[in-house]
Amino acid sequence: MIPVFKPALDQEEWLALKEPMEKGWLGLGPKTKEFEEKFAEYTNAPYAVGANSGTSALHLGFAVLDISGGEVVTTSLTYVATNHAIIYCGGIPVFADIEDDTGNIRVDEIERCITPRTKAICVVHYGGHHCDMDPIMELAAKHHLPFIQDSDHACVSKYKGRPIGSFGPINTFSFDPVKNLATGAGGMVTLQDEAMDTRMRKLRWLGHSRPPGTPPEPGQMDYYHETEEIGFRYHMNDLSAAIGIVQLGKLERHNDRRRAVAAIYDAAFAPLDWVKTPVLKDYAFTAQHKYVIRVPAEDRDPLMLHLKDRGVGCHVHFVPSHLHPAYKPYRTELLPVTESYWKTLVTLPLFPTLTDDEIAQVIEGVKTYPKYARSANGHKPAGIAAKA
Repeated sequence: MIPVFKPALDQEEWLALKEPMEKGWLGLGPKTKEFEEKFAEYTNAPYAVGANSGTSALHLGFAVLDISGGEVVTTSLTYVATNHAIIYCGGIPVFADIEDDTGNIRVDEIERCITPRTKAICVVHYGGHHCDMDPIMELAAKHHLPFIQDSDHACVSKYKGRPIGSFGPINTFSFDPVKNLATGAGGMVTLQDEAMDTRMRKLRWLGHSRPPGTPPEPGQMDYYHETEEIGFRYHMNDLSAAIGIVQLGKLERHNDRRRAVAAIYDAAFAPLDWVKTPVLKDYAFTAQHKYVIRVPAEDRDPLMLHLKDRGVGCHVHFVPSHLHPAYKPYRTELLPVTESYWKTLVTLPLFPTLTDDEIAQVIEGVKTYPKYARSANGHKPAGIAAKA
């Protein structure tokens, strides 16, 4: 079975683990600091704070915005972690509808949802395709609202030439095994504000005033530190950071490969009038985390069963948050696009080490779906050399 996602790892990642293993410093330490500095430089962000997951990164982001008791305008078409993080912080997710081509949150819908209780806006760059941020930032400024960019799919997309992380108060990233940059477990927050950076570093280490490895104040014993607020154990560890440093060096090459595979899929599926391929707006340079096609709703599940019978993994991203039982208190009837859109989605295999034969197998799987097989031409596409 061809998996939907697969991390691209080799001997270089194994060797990177040697230094922290030999030194015996496996937790928050010098490798985490090095990875934070390299990631900040890569994204052109003033500050970057490593975390132990993308969910933790989101939780930290909302925590420093102090959203408790207020509303956060967000999207329902995302992994539930995005909106869990709002609720963790005592906020109330208010769901705005999405664009019917990119799956990203709509600007006019954000404005519809803003009330006197609104404390923040959260946008998700679905599949790695950037939201149209200029009008969103203008709207946020008009209402004096901070915003978080959930960039878990978008490491590192660009918006009008600007890399994700280089603008906006808070961007969060996930480095779990299926992401473009995979460390096994990990996340990152990029920030523009020094005070937010300082508080976030404190919150990720249980609220302690002094993280491990930093010297005490003059006249204090090295065991002494103060716990200034109730924080979390959300710090990154040096094993994940060591892998992350290597993965960061490969990220551009891996993302190039993702885009090249997506282009092959686009060309192969273009003749199929029942398949809609991902759109790419002129303002976006996508990280191409996912390749999501849309098919008639009545064909989605039968197509997925057909693909799996032919050894092709597939998935749905996502069942909208507001449809889950845990989100019943936040449910809304005002999301017609979201509720129709998600029923058409099929995520196909996409990862840097996908071979030409596997690409051909995926394409053949889609084209031989029995209901529409007569429209498929069945040719094997011209390939490109796979790179890890």
